[in-house]
Amino acid sequence: MRTWRQVAAIVAMNLRSIPQRWGASLVIIVGIAGVVAVLVAMLSMSTGLRRTLSATGELDRSLVLRAGANAELSSFLDRAAATRIKNDPSVLRDADGLPIASAELIVIAEVPRRGQRTGANVSLRGVEPAGVAMRPEWRLVQGRMFRPGLRELVVGQGAAGQFAGLAIGDTLRLRGSTWTITGVFDSGGDGHATELWGDAEAVQSAFGRTGFSSVLAQLTHGDAFDAMKARLTADPTLTVDVFREQEFFSAQSQTLTFLIGLLTNIIAAIMAFGALFGALNTMYSAVSARTAEIGTLRALGFGRLPVVASVMAESMLLSAVGGALGAALAWLLFNDYSVSTLGQGFTQVAFNFAVTPALVLQGLVWALAIGFLGGLMPALRAARLPVTAALRAI
Repeated sequence: MRTWRQVAAIVAMNLRSIPQRWGASLVIIVGIAGVVAVLVAMLSMSTGLRRTLSATGELDRSLVLRAGANAELSSFLDRAAATRIKNDPSVLRDADGLPIASAELIVIAEVPRRGQRTGANVSLRGVEPAGVAMRPEWRLVQGRMFRPGLRELVVGQGAAGQFAGLAIGDTLRLRGSTWTITGVFDSGGDGHATELWGDAEAVQSAFGRTGFSSVLAQLTHGDAFDAMKARLTADPTLTVDVFREQEFFSAQSQTLTFLIGLLTNIIAAIMAFGALFGALNTMYSAVSARTAEIGTLRALGFGRLPVVASVMAESMLLSAVGGALGAALAWLLFNDYSVSTLGQGFTQVAFNFAVTPALVLQGLVWALAIGFLGGLMPALRAARLPVTAALRAI
């Protein structure tokens, strides 16, 4: 118990003296705050993108594409194939006996970003009437719905916020034809928020397409997926891949989020290396300034463990303050910050940064690790100071 009382006494004394070394202490706090802010902010980007794409779709809806296509944009299904897919027994039917399924077409539209003259690739989705009805998360929030057969578009809230010329009443020139914006829709914060939607037949006519990119179908129940997949993939007249809608869109984010995470950790490691040297320098300076004090404490009977504990406590406390400051800055500046980036198929996907508690915790772990490594060597040096040599500094 005597050792632990010594630890408590010397740690408390050392922490009370931190304001006297405030300038040097800021080196640790600011350096670690920068590391944590960058780490949390960049990881919040991949978290937000993954959350957005994972929220796209439902498990009781199936998405059918041409076999081998890794995105809707690279898929093609002719009308006969689309009709055959819609008539599968696993597809739910409405009160009139018609399949609740939508053959959809994805093409690229070039739309300028706000404040810029250069255009960005945005997905234009041609949908059939069932394509809206079978998505309960989809709702029109402004204006009116496009009319079948006409060159009219409704735009996602993400697209309306990121790109210019998408206000209700504006017109877009696409492939030599003029399209009118009639409404803005909310799709529940998923990946469709960056898309433009129009009538499938009108999109086919304007872009010279004869088929579709995919077929989205409402299943009779969740367990019907396996039977549908087995039938369609075994059908000799079809060459298709069948996915649960939500699982397909979740997979779209894996490569990009992996690359963002890898890049983030490399950058954070480089910055952490610099912050570590800052912490080492600061703690070595603190030990040098306290040489006489440490010698006096050792002469009074304080052991080496309390000396190590006092140095480590200072380093860990300053690191924790820096980590908390960095995490707070990342949350204030980036949480829910809206951006868009290239997704699968080289079209824009709008999403919000997401600073989650797990990311804040990860940042604090990095901060404490830097503090531990930065304080360890100076703490051991302080403990090994010969008492007589330390007393000569008085």
